[in-house]
Amino acid sequence: MSDWLANFLGDPHALLVLVIAGFLPNEVWRMLGLWLGGGVDEGSEVLVWVRAVATAILAGVIAQILVQPPGALASVPDWLRYGAVAAGFAVFMLTRRSIFAGVVSGEVALVAGKWWLG
Repeated sequence: MSDWLANFLGDPHALLVLVIAGFLPNEVWRMLGLWLGGGVDEGSEVLVWVRAVATAILAGVIAQILVQPPGALASVPDWLRYGAVAAGFAVFMLTRRSIFAGVVSGEVALVAGKWWLG
């Protein structure tokens, strides 16, 4: 193995621990969910409820970050945090309620605003 690749990958034992402790246990549950949920109707009441709970949890996390920002986010001005949420919500609505697009655009607005402020 070349030196740059060894430096990039790090200790092989740490990678092995990462795969055994991080990847494999998670992958088992993902495959089980795929197997069990393969025939579930996407419009079923259970999945509508699960989607609603997931959206509510995301909204709660966003509200907590706005009101009581943790760590380095506390150094970001309030107006920038609220503006990033507004931008994310606007993109969410414009992209036919894509949570992914809304979250990513809000993060981009926040990072760009913080970079601009210096």
